[in-house]
Amino acid sequence: MIDLRFSESELEARREHIVEFVRDTAADAGTEQAVLGLSGGIDSTLTAHLAVEALGEENLHGLVMPGAVSDEENMSDAEWVAQELGIPYDVFEINPIVDVFLDTYPEAEGDQLAVGNARARTRAVLNYLVANHEDALVLGTGNRSEALVGYFTKYGDGAVDCHPIGNLYKQQVRQLAAHVGVPDELVEKPPTAELWADQTDEEEMGIDYDSLDAVLALHIDGPLSVTATAREVEELTEEAVRRVREMYERSQHKRRVPPSPEPLE
Repeated sequence: MIDLRFSESELEARREHIVEFVRDTAADAGTEQAVLGLSGGIDSTLTAHLAVEALGEENLHGLVMPGAVSDEENMSDAEWVAQELGIPYDVFEINPIVDVFLDTYPEAEGDQLAVGNARARTRAVLNYLVANHEDALVLGTGNRSEALVGYFTKYGDGAVDCHPIGNLYKQQVRQLAAHVGVPDELVEKPPTAELWADQTDEEEMGIDYDSLDAVLALHIDGPLSVTATAREVEELTEEAVRRVREMYERSQHKRRVPPSPEPLE
């Protein structure tokens, strides 16, 4: 696979850049406070570490929001991260809220995607409820790999004020997380959005993150064609490269402001 890891000096520069970004974004919004959803995964854990460095542990409010399908170990990891960083946090069960939605619209019961996205959007509503009350920013946990293929819920985990690690491929997220002291067991834990039972990111996308990063770096962000990308990375087929290209193109709407008609002249 393509090695996208940074050198030690580059790693430290990225860390400082992201910390400064969080600090400046908060200052521009006239606040020193931020709210962050904690899942126990590597993305939210790395974001939490960098946000504490930027704002101080007393100014980061963690929200642990387990749902019906949330893995108990992940929720324990989320609380452990909050406790290790010394940040205030709350645990909000989202299942009763989602149940109200399904009671209101029972036709969606059993629709895995619709209900999974409702869970993500419920978490977004709670993030902003707390953030508005505390005059705080909502920090996102999205990375570049997931953003480029649309692997996030529109107005769910994509509904935030900023994405501090949004310019990092997943491979680089793992590297920076290890650099700032995130334990190996969290760095290497299989990523999951926990939108439904036994869901994993790589299984849902149909490609592992290292392969995804390679296609994105060489073909989507880079200049190589489908054929050249598959030739450059022996483990990849042209079909896999085209599938990533299709995910990128079909998810364009998630990365744009909702369109309006052009003004009439």
